[in-house]
Amino acid sequence: MDGTAIGHVRRFQRTVTQRIGALDDRFLARDRPLGQARVLWEIGAAGSEVRALRARLDLDSGYLSRLLRSLEADGLVVVDGDGPDGRVRTARLTPAGLAERAELDRRSDEAAASILEPLSGPQRDRLVSAMTEVERLLLASMVRIDVLDPRHPSARHCLQAYVGELARRFDGGFDPARSLPAGDQELRPPAGRLLVATLHAEPVGCVALKLHPEAATAEIKRMWVDPAVRGLGLGRRLLAEAEARAADGGVRTLRLETNRALTEAIALYRAAGYREVAAFNDEPYAHHWFDKRLTR
Repeated sequence: MDGTAIGHVRRFQRTVTQRIGALDDRFLARDRPLGQARVLWEIGAAGSEVRALRARLDLDSGYLSRLLRSLEADGLVVVDGDGPDGRVRTARLTPAGLAERAELDRRSDEAAASILEPLSGPQRDRLVSAMTEVERLLLASMVRIDVLDPRHPSARHCLQAYVGELARRFDGGFDPARSLPAGDQELRPPAGRLLVATLHAEPVGCVALKLHPEAATAEIKRMWVDPAVRGLGLGRRLLAEAEARAADGGVRTLRLETNRALTEAIALYRAAGYREVAAFNDEPYAHHWFDKRLTR
C-alpha cells in the first residue's frame, strides 16, 4: 500500500474529526459524546432491533451495550425483548429521547450550515460534490465479500433477487427451470463457490463459480448487484474476486454467457478483458458468450 496515500487518508481523518466536533465530549454542545448522539439518531422514531443497530454502525456488541445503558440511564431509550423468548432486543426512544433527537437534528443542520457559510457558491458546490464522492467510496470500502453456503439466508436473498431481476428485464420473463442448472450442490466446494457481498451485514451482491477441474475451466454464474449500491464498483470487485479464487484453484479459462438485455453486465465483462466467443452451451436465455484466460 502506498505510504503517501495512507498519509493523506490520515490527515483527512484528523481534519474531519476536528471540524465536525467528534473530539468534543459534549457533541453539539449537548451532554453526551458523538457516539451516544449517533446511536440516538440511528434508533430513530420507529425504534430499531439492537442486532440491526450494531450491524449498521459496525460496533462491538459490548460497546453498543454500554452506549445503550448510558442512554437508558438518561431516560432517553428503553431496550426490551420481543418474541416468545425475548431474545430479539429492540431499542426505542422515549418521549425525552425523541425530543433530544429533534434537537440534535436542529443543531446538526446548524453545524452543517456553518461549514458551508464561509465558502463561495462554487466552493460549496465543490465541497458537496466531493463529500458525495467520498461517501460513496467509503461505502465501497465497507463492503465485505465472503464465500457462503447457498442455503445461507444472505445467499438465498441474493439468488432470489437475481431471479426476480432477470424475470423483470428479459423479454418474455425468466424461468430458472428452463435455464442451465446451477443448483446448491454445484455452488458448494469442491464443485463451486458462491461469493456474497454484504454492507452493514445486509446482502448486496453475489457471484458464483461453477468449477470444471478436469478441463481447468470454470463458469461465472449468478452475477447480481443490488440496485441501491450500483455505481460503487461492486460488480467489478465481485468479478475480480471470483477470478482470483478461480486462478488460485488452478482454473485457466473462465466462461460466461449473458442476455442482451443486461447491457451493464456486457460492458463490465468487456472492460474486464472478456472476449466474445462462439456459443459453448445451449443456454436458452443467452445471446452472448464470453471467455477469459487467467494467470495465477
